[in-house]
Amino acid sequence: MNLLKKLLIIVFTVSLFNCNTSPEAIEYGVDGCHFCKMTIVDKIHAAEIVTKKGKVYKFDSSECMINFLKEFDASQVKLYLSNSFSEPEKLIDATKATYLISKNIPSPMGAFLTAFKTEDEATKIQLEKEGTIFGWDTLNAYLNK
Repeated sequence: MNLLKKLLIIVFTVSLFNCNTSPEAIEYGVDGCHFCKMTIVDKIHAAEIVTKKGKVYKFDSSECMINFLKEFDASQVKLYLSNSFSEPEKLIDATKATYLISKNIPSPMGAFLTAFKTEDEATKIQLEKEGTIFGWDTLNAYLNK
């Protein structure tokens, strides 16, 4: 095997293992929202997208993430993540989360949108804070109407 082929195999192998497609921790008070450019400070409402190529987009709210998708090729997305109301700073799968829009839980961009890991958690908070519950698909349809 000549030197050029060996070099190509090494470069290809390194590039395969170098493509990280996992979430990044959000640095609150430092990172900016990719959509609205505000500094991300709210540890309950932040969100993140990770593309299939490993590019990470951070958002100060789930509504910014959803609005960003209007101008982005969603087929390139590997992970949609939102912070969990009950576990601030913890990113959960946004497509499996349950969402509550309640005027009694302010969010950074004023949509009053909060993500919950389970429907039971969302329902429990809805009983005390009122509002409307959504799944990922119904939320996207609601915000994109």
